Amino acid sequence: MTSLSSTPVLRTTLLWSAAATAALAVAGAIIGFAVAGASGLWSAIIAIVLAAVFLGFTAGTILIANRWYGDALYVPIFFGAVMGGWLLKFVVFLVVLFLLRGQSWLNPGVFFVALVVSVVASLVIDAVVMTRMRIPAVSDVTLPTLADIADEARQPAPPEEGDAASGTSNADDNAPRG
Repeated sequence: MTSLSSTPVLRTTLLWSAAATAALAVAGAIIGFAVAGASGLWSAIIAIVLAAVFLGFTAGTILIANRWYGDALYVPIFFGAVMGGWLLKFVVFLVVLFLLRGQSWLNPGVFFVALVVSVVASLVIDAVVMTRMRIPAVSDVTLPTLADIADEARQPAPPEEGDAASGTSNADDNAPRG
């Protein structure tokens, strides 16, 4: 089994995102505590961890689905895994937001800002990783070699449709009616 060209990109994205999450958690905790005390600290940490888990979940799902590359059912497995992951992520995100809504210890302003900053940081990381990775314009394709072309040239060509050797006739060869 060969490796897909997306695998190193996704792994790099996950590693950089983990480092950014750690840095954002420290900065968010300090700023959240300075702005709103203990509730601001916990609001920032929860928002940053929530964003990291959900944003990393997509890359992780794709990496797991890529394990079936080369299998005849790779495409349905890949799209099923990714779509199922997105649906699960959406449902869990809504459940978490409904559970956190109205909690007295949660500062909504700090939570929102920390969540937005985390998502923007993740998007910046994705953009930087994609621009710095050297991926060929056409990837995951095997081009024919000279030996493949020579083998194909040695094989006799199959009879074309409508050829006398094939035993079938073309409908256009019949005389017109009427």
